[in-house]
Amino acid sequence: MKINKGKTIVLLAGTVLTAMGLHAGAFRASGPVALSDSVKTETAAVDKPNSVVDEVIWVVGDEPILKSEVEIMRLQSEAEGMKWNGDPECILPEQIAVQKLFLHQAALDSVEVSESEIARGIDDQINYWISLPQIGSKEKLEAFQNKSMTQIRQDLHDDYKNRLLVQKVQQNLVNDVTVSPAEVREYFKKLPVDSIPMIPTTVEVEILTQTPKIETEEINRIKNQLRDYTDRVTKGETSFATLARLYSEDPGSARQGGELGYMGRGVLDPAFAAAAFNLTDPKKISKVVESEFGYHIIQLIDRRGDKVNVRHILLKPNVSIASIDAAKERLDSIGKDIKSGKFTFEDATAYLSDDKDTKNNHGLMVNSVENTRTSRFKMKELPTEVARVVDTMKVDEVSMPFQMVNARGKVVCAIVKLKARIPEHRATITEDFQAMRDIVTAKRRKEVLHDWVVKKVKETYVRINPRYRSCNFQYEGWLK
Repeated sequence: MKINKGKTIVLLAGTVLTAMGLHAGAFRASGPVALSDSVKTETAAVDKPNSVVDEVIWVVGDEPILKSEVEIMRLQSEAEGMKWNGDPECILPEQIAVQKLFLHQAALDSVEVSESEIARGIDDQINYWISLPQIGSKEKLEAFQNKSMTQIRQDLHDDYKNRLLVQKVQQNLVNDVTVSPAEVREYFKKLPVDSIPMIPTTVEVEILTQTPKIETEEINRIKNQLRDYTDRVTKGETSFATLARLYSEDPGSARQGGELGYMGRGVLDPAFAAAAFNLTDPKKISKVVESEFGYHIIQLIDRRGDKVNVRHILLKPNVSIASIDAAKERLDSIGKDIKSGKFTFEDATAYLSDDKDTKNNHGLMVNSVENTRTSRFKMKELPTEVARVVDTMKVDEVSMPFQMVNARGKVVCAIVKLKARIPEHRATITEDFQAMRDIVTAKRRKEVLHDWVVKKVKETYVRINPRYRSCNFQYEGWLK
């Protein structure tokens, strides 16, 4: 079972977090401001400071940074209890300026993000906010922001799109950054003992899953529903996009009328990809396609080289309580056989587990985080249902059967074995080389990005209001 969880930290009105070591910076997209108007506004601010409604405080290239942007960000961060390592009146404008440099590079490199990526990110943010104790529900979030959920999504759209563009540019810049084992050893050899990082408690978990059987009647119901959607679109009663918004169970694409954006075969489910790439007429709709996620119908939008942009409607069959109970009974029997010594947990996974990601690896779960793979998980990195079970287990213990939703959104039943629990400790090369290499790699990437920003600043026209010239900026070169 592959687990890929990115940690998301956000402000309630939109925050850009750079992924490779730059400090966090909130930003809001401002409307177009003519440079001549900006100069007039700034001049008025100098002549009559008490009458200023807004003013341009920085210009980066041909992009102005308004005082109102900084003030909004400051208020947002204060509302979230964010602490600044320095003067926010200096930190925030610089963060906006750095972001503009990355966005300019994204435009030069024709970096693109799909609407489905943006929608998924917005969903993640909203779900995070709802999980906060002071929020707790969509209704309370709407009341907190005094906006409907639709308005909240609209307000987040451009901010999140910009965040993704910045992250993609940064990823492109550091893709080739690697460190050797010798560099890792040399880096930590120079650190004082009390500066060597602490590694939090981690666990290694093996999992064996059984997928509850879906009744034939339920599968036929889903297929007939999708065929009905096809008929309605073919007859001109409605559009595919409308039905996707109303009925598709893929939340990321449903809000975009089912559109996925341009994707290659390699990132799609094989059965889905085969059907999508066989479509040639945008007026035609595919037959019902079964994938690991459920059942789909697909409509072609466009082709671009070896990528295709399609709409789809996903429906997931309901799993009956009887089927779930039957799967748990099978797992309970397997668990008893393991505990009685008839066979090992590892052997059982190879023959009895439905989890394609782990059955050939003795059931060992793999943690994929930021392009690294390890068998060790912090408790917060495990799926919630697994973490809840593992929390009270002893090493080598096999759990009772439980129900969970896997990475593909399907209901499965599982038993797990706690293979190892590594208590919190100070990092060592022999035990924690991967974690230590990640630390050094992150440091190298941060240096690469810092040097890139400094080089860009030198090449870019920058004009700063004189009152900011005493700021202690993170990047040199702003003051020319």
